[in-house]
Amino acid sequence: MEKVKSLVLIGTKLFVFSFLWTCVLVGAHQVEAKKVTALRIGKGEAKVNFLAGSVQVIPEGEKQWHPLKVKDALRGGDEVSTGPNARLELVLPDNSYVRFADHTHFKISQVNYAEESKPKNVRIHVVIGRTWANVSGAFRENSSFAMSCENAVAGVRGTIYRMNVNEDKSALVRVYDGTVSVTGGGKTIEPPEKIGPPEKIAGPKRIPGPTKVSMEEWTFIIKAMQQIVIRGDGTPEKTRDFTEAEDRDEWVDWNRLRDSQIRQQ
Repeated sequence: MEKVKSLVLIGTKLFVFSFLWTCVLVGAHQVEAKKVTALRIGKGEAKVNFLAGSVQVIPEGEKQWHPLKVKDALRGGDEVSTGPNARLELVLPDNSYVRFADHTHFKISQVNYAEESKPKNVRIHVVIGRTWANVSGAFRENSSFAMSCENAVAGVRGTIYRMNVNEDKSALVRVYDGTVSVTGGGKTIEPPEKIGPPEKIAGPKRIPGPTKVSMEEWTFIIKAMQQIVIRGDGTPEKTRDFTEAEDRDEWVDWNRLRDSQIRQQ
């Protein structure tokens, strides 16, 4: 009888040990799974954090459009075109967010996060379309984030704003938090000759670098709940306040919701 009890006791201990070891392995597997699905962002790239609809990209050095997917990385030189009803959200290494509406064409000119001790520099050129930027306050004084169009550059450090670029080359900049420095005075970057759905573009035309300024430069500091309109010929209108009521539309509401979700993370 004592021998039977001993065997039962040993068997029980082995079962408990096996069960606990299995739990450890399952837990380790779950932790590893979280690591695999985590969104890792390189120092010189922007990651696709959200995507709806059809979005195409021409990576730097290539000639063909490719479908863009969630978790894909965008780097300096990549060009992107969003299709009908599409929406795209990029996240930067410092948790800044940039979003793009449908029918938007832009180029990542620069994403530079070399070292913690060095300046961060981000440049995005918008040929046409609507954008929204929620820039982290982690940008230091000698760092910069800028979205440009043909006739202006809107640079910030730690703020929320949006830019609309129209077919006639006019642009609207509205600021929701912080301040934005909007500068113009000449064609900073030439757009492609033809903008349209990715499938209709015969071949990519690279966006060249800055050209010589041919007009008198101007700069406006736009504060929260203020806007500026840049006409198609590059001349600015006077800055003015805008109201939440006149600003409301589906694009703005969606971005405000996304920003609220970010704050809750």
